[in-house]
Amino acid sequence: MVGNDVMSPAGDHTESIAEALEHMHPELARVRGAGGDPVYLVGGAVRDLLLGRGRADIDLVVVGDAMALAAKLDPDAACHERFGTAKVRVDGHELDIAAARAESYPRPGALPVVEPSRDLDGDLRRRDFTINAMAIPLRGEPHLIDPHGGQADLATKRLRALHEGSFVDDPTRAIRAARYASRFGFGLTPRTEELLRATDLGTVSADRREAELLRLAGESNAGRGFSLLAAWGLVELRDGGAELARRTSELLDDEPWSGVAPRDRSVMAAALGPAGGEAELAGARPERPSGAVALAARRDPIELLLARALGAGWIDRYLAEWRDVSLEIDGDDLIVAGLKPGPALGRGLDEALRRKLDGEIEGREQELKVALETARSSDGVA
Repeated sequence: MVGNDVMSPAGDHTESIAEALEHMHPELARVRGAGGDPVYLVGGAVRDLLLGRGRADIDLVVVGDAMALAAKLDPDAACHERFGTAKVRVDGHELDIAAARAESYPRPGALPVVEPSRDLDGDLRRRDFTINAMAIPLRGEPHLIDPHGGQADLATKRLRALHEGSFVDDPTRAIRAARYASRFGFGLTPRTEELLRATDLGTVSADRREAELLRLAGESNAGRGFSLLAAWGLVELRDGGAELARRTSELLDDEPWSGVAPRDRSVMAAALGPAGGEAELAGARPERPSGAVALAARRDPIELLLARALGAGWIDRYLAEWRDVSLEIDGDDLIVAGLKPGPALGRGLDEALRRKLDGEIEGREQELKVALETARSSDGVA
């Protein structure tokens, strides 16, 4: 990764930036041919292109009229002229387009005041880390624009804040540092670590902190990211939180847990808490399927997931087999058989389901017999 050469996604050769753009983002040829004001590929897409990591979200900066470019590329573009941003679809791919802008912060942790920037440099200066402050022009021959040394920091696998006040302006950048460090296996420059450890997350709203923590929790190596935040003194993990987050994330990759609970909120709960009923579930040893259902039914899916990550293997069978067991009969069948509506019907159905779960009965006739006997007995009817 030297000069204008980048590593191929396969990692077996280098190629020019122009070749890499053509391979990874062929839709950008439409942008290059659209004419108009200068436009640049910026941010994570440039970073990942240099790392040979394949496709990334496309962010374009226009030094000029971003709305005009959006209209040329996609007549149905979602444009926000007030903010100078647009979202377009080109050859099936989504692109985010923004006019070059500069930011200032009226106080620590405040939302930025955004103003148009007359050049690309002003837009790149507002970014978080050097590795995200690079650009590639899409007019003329593509080449790397790297005013802050981001390519060198990629080569040495380190995160460097763009300026001394970076974490004061926006403390959520500290959480972002943990996300990038865990994703790429990067360290920090000494000065960046000093600045980061002094970060005060209390100057931003709880909603903004949570949003950035959820992004971290969605990473495949989120456990390491939360460990880093704890080591930097920025969060307090629950006991064993980093390891629990790792196991939780792994469970969600496989059946029967895939899709059971949202990854980001599950992993964040595993890392940070607060603890719910998962410890109780993890300590339970139900002897029968009906006991497992009684423990697990109506529990929050995240609580079940964390209990499984803590070692409650029986919940796998609950999800895969027992939670979907149902009766062939219902309350109407009991009424037709002569029972009056009331609580006894529910007790009869519950007992029939318990016995079916435990393999003591099967089929409609046996279900009806047990339900009627239980209901009549509980209702004092001989």
